[in-house]
Amino acid sequence: MEMENALRTPTRRRTVEQKRSGGTGQKRNGREAMEWFFHLLFLLCGVVAVAFVLFISIYLIVSGLPAIREIGLVKFLFGRTWAPTATTVEPSFGILPFILTSVYGTAGAVLIGVPIGLMTAIFLAKVAPPRAARVIKSAVELLAGIPSVVYGLVGMIVLVPAIRELFGLSSGACLLAAIIVLAIMILPSIINVSETALRAVPQEYEEASLALGATEIETYFRVSLPAAGSGVATAVVLGVGRAIGEAMAIIMVAGNVANMPGLFTSVRFLTTAIASEMSYAAYGSLQRNALYSIGLVLFLFIMLINVLLNAFLKSKKED
Repeated sequence: MEMENALRTPTRRRTVEQKRSGGTGQKRNGREAMEWFFHLLFLLCGVVAVAFVLFISIYLIVSGLPAIREIGLVKFLFGRTWAPTATTVEPSFGILPFILTSVYGTAGAVLIGVPIGLMTAIFLAKVAPPRAARVIKSAVELLAGIPSVVYGLVGMIVLVPAIRELFGLSSGACLLAAIIVLAIMILPSIINVSETALRAVPQEYEEASLALGATEIETYFRVSLPAAGSGVATAVVLGVGRAIGEAMAIIMVAGNVANMPGLFTSVRFLTTAIASEMSYAAYGSLQRNALYSIGLVLFLFIMLINVLLNAFLKSKKED
């Protein structure tokens, strides 16, 4: 009996080891299959995102080029008169007022919104007590959740009459009102992204600066802010994209008139030109195709801003 048990013991051990190795192999195969599935899922999501961008680009190019060919590139981009429904004279399709208005309005909003948003982000990330930071953070998040039409409504009811009375204008719906509304609307994007970038700066950088004799304010502006430069630049890009792509709020406070831009003049942006006329432009007409061309110009503007900013960041990193 003892001999039989001794002979059976190695066999049982081998059987148990085979079962264990088989179970481990099955688990490994299951993990590999799961890894492969998620890699495929991530690749599919990336392909879908790229496909959407390509589809939008191709659609805008195909829809916008016919009008540009018919009108003429120079007349379309540098014409000063937009009158697509004129009957007594030849219709005009110049979008230079829209381009300049969008550029001036976005630049003005960035000049006002970026310093305020950046200072707020520094305050939240580095200076504010935890309780005050939570309150301000909640307010910023609430500001981000307000629909754009509400911004336009408040601007139309409060801001436009205030500008009219303050400057003695016949109408307060002007470029200045649009700039102020846009500056407020881009604040949440700039604050949230900049604060995240500032909090990601290693603590050792600031401690080394303080150890060398710099004050806290000097450290924040000369060490923390440059170290978070890429994140701050991303915040500015998001703000510019929000400002240049806004339509509903602007159409309510800017006057929506195709004038050359002036600070106290009623104006029309690229986005508001599309939003205000697309509903009644006849399908297949030159006016409708010209609106598609405006969308193509707006899309190219945003792409150009992204390319220039990426080139700037790359040059800064190389330096």
